[in-house]
Amino acid sequence: MKKHVLAASLLLSAITSFGAGYQLNLQGLRQLAMGGTGTAWPWDASTIFYNPGGLARLKSIQAYVSGIDIIPSTAFGNQIMSGNTSTSINSQARTFTPFNIYIGGPIQENSKFALGLGVYSVAGLGLNWDNNWLGKYIVQSINLQTISFQPTLSYCISDFLSVGAGFVHTIGTFDYTNALPVHGVQGPYQGINYDEGEAHLHGNAAGEGFNLGVQMRLSERLQLGVTYRSQINMDLGGGTATFTVPQSLATSFPNTHFDSQLPLPQVASIGVGFRPIEELTLQFDLNYTGWNSFDSLRINFAENTPSLQNMHEPRHYRNTLTPRIGGNYKISKIVSVMAGGAYDPTPVTNGFVSPDLPDADRIIVSCGVAVKPIRRFTILAAFEGTSSVKRAGTYDYGNFSGTYQTEAATFGLGVYYNF
Repeated sequence: MKKHVLAASLLLSAITSFGAGYQLNLQGLRQLAMGGTGTAWPWDASTIFYNPGGLARLKSIQAYVSGIDIIPSTAFGNQIMSGNTSTSINSQARTFTPFNIYIGGPIQENSKFALGLGVYSVAGLGLNWDNNWLGKYIVQSINLQTISFQPTLSYCISDFLSVGAGFVHTIGTFDYTNALPVHGVQGPYQGINYDEGEAHLHGNAAGEGFNLGVQMRLSERLQLGVTYRSQINMDLGGGTATFTVPQSLATSFPNTHFDSQLPLPQVASIGVGFRPIEELTLQFDLNYTGWNSFDSLRINFAENTPSLQNMHEPRHYRNTLTPRIGGNYKISKIVSVMAGGAYDPTPVTNGFVSPDLPDADRIIVSCGVAVKPIRRFTILAAFEGTSSVKRAGTYDYGNFSGTYQTEAATFGLGVYYNF
């Protein structure tokens, strides 16, 4: 029976992916192409996300929409008994498609007040492993999606200073599947659990927070920005846990509901924008992310059995500091090009490197182009390449170890129109 309790605990570990490696920084394509920088310089309506204080700096109301394709791949390797047995596998190919929609600007010409609304994806992604891979009892597949709605108010106090604030309501869904090491009364067949079980979790979550920003124009060539996005506690109530097990174990693993709370961490950013010449703008951002709010995972089932108990799993994540740099070069009145990069350290500490969404320090490079074919209308395209440092790690809670490396290619296309 103890084995069954362990299996039930392991299947829940994948929910912790909300706390590591899930955070997206793709809310504006020009900013994406410049290494994720965007705190200081209000380029377009996506400043609703990057710095709501910059919204009052726009010259008119703007409508903005973009779509993004993310194509990630994770490689896993494992050696057992000094190399006598080894396993290597790649995750299955998947494409994720977050989107961003913004509309906002001064409420009328020369007004100091600006209003806006942002609808964007702040967290997501997922991972599919082969159903029979080495870590199938921890995770086979996981998918996470969130959408945030942010009504925003901004006010230009002076030519030097503008401020802004937004209320953020975030909704999310997740799906997760793993195998269970159980068999019926006949026992395993020739050492194979031919009737082993499967667990599937599905849940909807929601939470609220806020986004504050200050934008400072020191001169025509130098601008500063400071922002704070609050932690959002995603309340997951009434999630469903569905178990496919042999009939003899149906009472040990009943289909039931569960509750949990999952934090999206707070982020504080400071940014500098400098324009040494009229054609070139350089940006530098520093993001401080409060991952330590995710110190443990608690799951409460509506129905408990000796094999299915409420769970409290420690995580011990650490806060991170991410530097970003980027540049925008205006080739002509019609065409601009962008490039940038970032170093994004992992919040996951040794002993908690799990195959649900394995995380390691990441190196990011990006580029893009903006084309203005007609007055008021701009087309944006961006690319970002991400590669994690190869990491050998253990997941002590699941008694699992291996070496991971993740790569991702991100493509974005968007447009905006100034009214």
